[in-house]
Amino acid sequence: MSKTNIDIVKVMQWLPHRYPMLLVDRIIDFEPDTSITAIKNVTINEPFFEGHFPGQPIMPGVLIVEAMAQAAALLFRVDEDNQPSAEATYYFVGIDKARFKRPVTPGDQLVMNIKIKRKMRSIWKFEGIATVDDKVCCTSEFMCTYKED
Repeated sequence: MSKTNIDIVKVMQWLPHRYPMLLVDRIIDFEPDTSITAIKNVTINEPFFEGHFPGQPIMPGVLIVEAMAQAAALLFRVDEDNQPSAEATYYFVGIDKARFKRPVTPGDQLVMNIKIKRKMRSIWKFEGIATVDDKVCCTSEFMCTYKED
């Protein structure tokens, strides 16, 4: 992997998501067509913490998996030689084997390591591991695709 530092400005150029659904803050490492490492800084200001759970804020597992899918979508963009058009839309099309190992709470930095497992025409299968302080929080396999508009 090549050490890099792609900030939120570029992430927002590449993903259509916006607050409160933008769940990637930075790309810290990638290898085109192979893998990506991205982070999400989890803060108490996240709107889901108000109801999940009052007095004991925990990031919902589905949002951890969504954050991993967004990181995977960014892998389509970091490869400057094979990028889809700027108008391409990314879709999360499947999830398998999601496991949640420990809670993610305000103040945590969620590190998402995503690897391409295989490509099948326009559908890519990924495996993801999300960690906080090098401890696994979530593992999952999931599929994404994109549509050229």
